[in-house]
Amino acid sequence: MKDLGETDANCTDPRIKDSPARQLQADAQTPVLAVNSFPEVRPMFAVQQLVECRRDSIDAVLEEWQSRWPTLCVLALLPEKEKSHVPLLQRCANRLNLPLIGAIFPALLGQPGFMTEGAWLLCLERAPARFLLADLQDQGQARLVEAIQAAHQQTWPDALENCTLFTIFDAMVPNIGSLMEQVHVSLAEQPRYLGVSAGSETFQPMPCLFDNEKIVGNGVLGILLPNAPRAVVCHEYSVSESRFWASSSHGNRIESIDNRPAFEVYQALVKSEYGVDLTRDNFYQLAVHFPFGVMTAVDVLVRIPVSLGDDGSLYCVGEIPPHSMLRLLCAPKQNDSRCIQVIQSAFAETAQFTDPHPLFFFYCAGRKLHFEEHAATELEQVKRATNCSNLYGALSLGEIDSLDELLLPRFHNAALVCWPQRTR
Repeated sequence: MKDLGETDANCTDPRIKDSPARQLQADAQTPVLAVNSFPEVRPMFAVQQLVECRRDSIDAVLEEWQSRWPTLCVLALLPEKEKSHVPLLQRCANRLNLPLIGAIFPALLGQPGFMTEGAWLLCLERAPARFLLADLQDQGQARLVEAIQAAHQQTWPDALENCTLFTIFDAMVPNIGSLMEQVHVSLAEQPRYLGVSAGSETFQPMPCLFDNEKIVGNGVLGILLPNAPRAVVCHEYSVSESRFWASSSHGNRIESIDNRPAFEVYQALVKSEYGVDLTRDNFYQLAVHFPFGVMTAVDVLVRIPVSLGDDGSLYCVGEIPPHSMLRLLCAPKQNDSRCIQVIQSAFAETAQFTDPHPLFFFYCAGRKLHFEEHAATELEQVKRATNCSNLYGALSLGEIDSLDELLLPRFHNAALVCWPQRTR
């Protein structure tokens, strides 16, 4: 464990897990990623299948599953390239009267690596308590709290604290972090939080969440799962020596840093810390390698700049709370990243996952942009480190987990989400 004030010349990073947006006014330490214990858990996905987006392929899988698990619910993951096939999935599920929920991501993940064709169909053998909300800008907090409470009624007598709330947000929702914090405070009992963001890698609006009847944007899909396995979430980005303030920010937009135009300060920091000349012309190629870190009372949350305003303002993935203390981060080189060691250590803590098992996995799109062709290497390392028999998931646009001790939800960029699954 290293102090936040330390600099790592090799850009080997500190630990990330979601946390409430509280500003730090004094030095703090980044805690070592809490290694989750894995209690006796219920099987979550009975089976998963990658299918071609053709009616005969989808029908064959769903018909077989229905004969084996009559109370099933289907969770479908589609890559953006296949978004036009959502109505086909809906028709196939409706023909068999099967509950369907799903989301569209930039790409899928599987044993071959990153994929832009096909669809993952995941079989929840018992339809879980679930909800789909659109247009969260309209009373989003109250509606989300109400939906979680209604879902909990369906899982009774399981205590909410023994449940995992798995959420898939539309990445275009601008206040995911603060929204989850507000929901957390509003609940009498708190679940364990885990989630990702879906949508287009271009960060252009696109309806990306669906069920049997509709496809929506600016919303959230939620699934409440009693006694689900714990997940490991980490990023391992190093922290520079610089410390500065977001003197003016609104949502995910930073107008000024230390009372100067945000981009002007950002340019100077990247140059002084890492010797890189950042310009408007190369911003989109280079900014992903040098994200901001929002300092909280317990950790540092990654915020990747993705857009540059004409006025010198910066737009990030995730909120920058007003007057946040910020640090400049450096994405690690593939050979220097400690993520794999962290994941391997976490999995070694439990004897329940020593045998080969399926792994539900999400990889941040911003991380992939940073590692480029080396992202495939890291994916292979994850497979070996977790001893997974089958890796399935998607490329995400943001990640959510819980601070273990307090179950506080935290919103990440650049993270890996490893969710081991037991089978029957």
